[in-house]
Amino acid sequence: MNFETVMQELEALGKERMKKTYISNGAHEPLFGVATGAMKPMAKKIKKDQPLAEELYATGNYDAMYFAGIIADPMIMTEADFERWIDAAYFYMLSDYVVAVTLAETDIAQAVADKWIASGEEIRMSAGWSCYCWLLGNRPDSEFSESKIASMLEHVETTIHDAPDQTKSAMNNFMYTVGISYLPLHDKALETAKAVGPVEIRRDKKKSSILLASENIQKDLDRGRLGFKRKYVRC
Repeated sequence: MNFETVMQELEALGKERMKKTYISNGAHEPLFGVATGAMKPMAKKIKKDQPLAEELYATGNYDAMYFAGIIADPMIMTEADFERWIDAAYFYMLSDYVVAVTLAETDIAQAVADKWIASGEEIRMSAGWSCYCWLLGNRPDSEFSESKIASMLEHVETTIHDAPDQTKSAMNNFMYTVGISYLPLHDKALETAKAVGPVEIRRDKKKSSILLASENIQKDLDRGRLGFKRKYVRC
């Protein structure tokens, strides 16, 4: 499938209700409103196609950018490619669920995520913390430095309440993910989450939401999910 065919197919799959949902979460025009599940048949046909992914991502169309992440070939993407992608990721569904997910399948994931976390920029910080969530939830515990993850938990505890809202949410997910998916620091993550307590996320034109990682960790412990790892990062 070429660029024109994919764009036509995405437009045909668009639904007004889904479009409104995406816009309410921060997306803006251009977009068609395609449910992610509806993209699977096309993804199966194409599999990986980095040149096509680049064309789609460059459109600025939310649905095309999301689909680009599904068909991207992360192992041939460079750090410069990821910097270009994060520059264009204007809200969390792109930064955390397209760019961070794609980055998490590479060998440079931790190095790039570390830079983004230290950047001081809300979108980059959010993507960096989210990338670690995808990594920890998929890769063996042995691939991570226990002291480094412990230090990151300490950083979350002391800074989360002063962080930008999008970053707060990703940091909260990080505590939860360490608590469930990284066994060496399960206890420390739960202690950190309890010390942090409720995290308030303010949303434009919506009521604030309250996140409580300790409660979510405990719920999954009760379900017997300690040590859970995803088989795949991307769908």
